Amino acid sequence: MKLLYQVEDKPPMGVSIILALQHMLAAMGAIVAVPLVVGSAIGLPVNEMVILVNAALMVSGVVTMIQCKGLGPVGIRLPVVMGTSFTFVAISISIGLESGVSAIFGSALIGSLVMIIGSRFMPQIRKLFPPVVSGTVVLLIGLTILPVAVDWFAGGFVGEETYGHHSNLALGFLVLVVVIALSQWGKGIVSAAAIVIGMFVGYLVSIMLGIVDFTPVFAAENFALPTLLPFGISFTISGIIGMSIAYLVTIMESTGDFLALSDATHTKLTGKKLSRGILCDGVGSALASAVGTTPFSSFSQNVGIVSITGVASRHVVALTGLIMVFAGLFPKVGALVVTIPSPVLGGAGLVMFAMIISSGIGILARINFTKRNMLIIAVGVAVGMSVTMRPEILAYFPDYIRVIFSSGITAGSLVALLLNLVLRVSRSDEAQCAEEKRESLREQIKECESCNTALADQEAARVKVTRV
Repeated sequence: MKLLYQVEDKPPMGVSIILALQHMLAAMGAIVAVPLVVGSAIGLPVNEMVILVNAALMVSGVVTMIQCKGLGPVGIRLPVVMGTSFTFVAISISIGLESGVSAIFGSALIGSLVMIIGSRFMPQIRKLFPPVVSGTVVLLIGLTILPVAVDWFAGGFVGEETYGHHSNLALGFLVLVVVIALSQWGKGIVSAAAIVIGMFVGYLVSIMLGIVDFTPVFAAENFALPTLLPFGISFTISGIIGMSIAYLVTIMESTGDFLALSDATHTKLTGKKLSRGILCDGVGSALASAVGTTPFSSFSQNVGIVSITGVASRHVVALTGLIMVFAGLFPKVGALVVTIPSPVLGGAGLVMFAMIISSGIGILARINFTKRNMLIIAVGVAVGMSVTMRPEILAYFPDYIRVIFSSGITAGSLVALLLNLVLRVSRSDEAQCAEEKRESLREQIKECESCNTALADQEAARVKVTRV
């Protein structure tokens, strides 16, 4: 897709703020959700949960700016939004219930060394991701997170009384239509800001319908500063092992996000860039542990925003980071974002996540569809979606196996990687597919030539009639 703003472009400040806000609106709910889920599960009081949330927003902003702008060898220098990762929810709850909240941050701090050290080997790992594998990974990212947007669209979670209510679907559909219309027919900033405009329209309608609850805004503090080790710190062997496994999973997921982002921004993802991105993940997670919140990773939904808006400027997303720091300092700002109804998020989320699927298909369109490549794609996607749709399939496996393979992205990616290494490339199949592509291209050229001739004849006839 043609980009409205390239990676190094700097839009005018007013435009940049609007574009940065839509990245923040897409990410804010997920950023605060993880600490809220973990805090609730381990029984933290409200004031301590507020500490978790404020620290999450603050660190999200700081790490996002570093990832976008770069700081020495840290940061991929692409438009990446960073936030708390759902990969760490289960292990954090387990550690917290068994050893206390301080053990969560001690285990996460030591475990972050897995990413920091692992980042040095990313140039070698990058070679394991040819288009057939990277396309499969990007496709899986979109497919596995799409159900989240569907739940938002329907108004919450399956089983809730209002799930799928026609009012929720109508509100989500309104936002969806606005986003699609503005993206397709809007010009300039209107097209680029389609998501934030669509969500703003949905939010206004929600207020008029009386379904927005402003209680979190009134309850939030006016100002808050993060503190170092607010919950203390302790270390357990089992906790460190569990966190280390979760960090290995995050390396795989972040690699997939960076692959999708490089495709969306029309930039080449070198091993060096990938190393810088993963190193920022690790350093950011260490910082998060130090100020009392859960580990970090890149956000897939924001890759979808880049894809649909054509805004690839890393400076815009760095401004998103600055806004999130502001939200962390002034909790009422974050609380206001949290009041956005789920269907409003769902209407925009369906487009964002589906665009990631389109990106994966675009990458796969460049390969030759030999039997080998089709097997890699088919089995990789099948395994990834199997554990996503039916996580119970892993019920009898040990905890460390479930931590790794409960992520559809990781499970499908590992299978695609393994098949790519095991299945030999058939030169004859590749040659046949290449010849078929050339023949198809020749046919297209002929069709274009025929169309051009017909248009020329029509133009000549029009000129002749005009002269008469």
